[in-house]
Amino acid sequence: MTVIGLTGGSGAGKGYVSQSFETLGIHSLDTDKVSRAVCLPGMPCLREIADSFGGSVILPDGTLDRRGLGAIVFADEEKRLLLNSITHKHILAECRRWLGERAAAGDAAAIIDAPLLFESGFNVWCDWTVAVIADREVRIGRIMARDGISRESAANRIYCQPPEKFYIKRCDYIIYNNGTERADLQADLIWQMIRWV
Repeated sequence: MTVIGLTGGSGAGKGYVSQSFETLGIHSLDTDKVSRAVCLPGMPCLREIADSFGGSVILPDGTLDRRGLGAIVFADEEKRLLLNSITHKHILAECRRWLGERAAAGDAAAIIDAPLLFESGFNVWCDWTVAVIADREVRIGRIMARDGISRESAANRIYCQPPEKFYIKRCDYIIYNNGTERADLQADLIWQMIRWV
């Protein structure tokens, strides 16, 4: 089974590109959703986060205060790296389990949609890597609309993430997704190239 790592900065439109691959019959696993699942009440990952960041990041109902934790880690690089070191191992374990299921099901390919594909080290499990790139202003607008946050907060998220050249240098393929390009057609072309290699 071919494993494709899909990455890119917040607001680039990885979700749309994942859906484009889905229409080609390629299942994808969204690591943002996995990160939510491993942080549910009672999960070891949530306990580690609380131990490291304090009880203030846990809401009265026992769930993770994602917005509060986000405000902490996006303002402090050291704390962001600490959070990543906690969550990555739990997310990676779930990704490996899911890939095993896809392989057992006989899938020809599967996608791991991971904003931190390279930072987590999961790229070494991928046969191919694809980055989704979009202009800064486009990304800011998408983040504001998606998360209901201010322009300043959205810009700060982008500032804390790698620049485009980080992805361009490391990935096998690049998809441009400002909304004017046909990202779905780019995904189709990439799959045609990958499947015949």
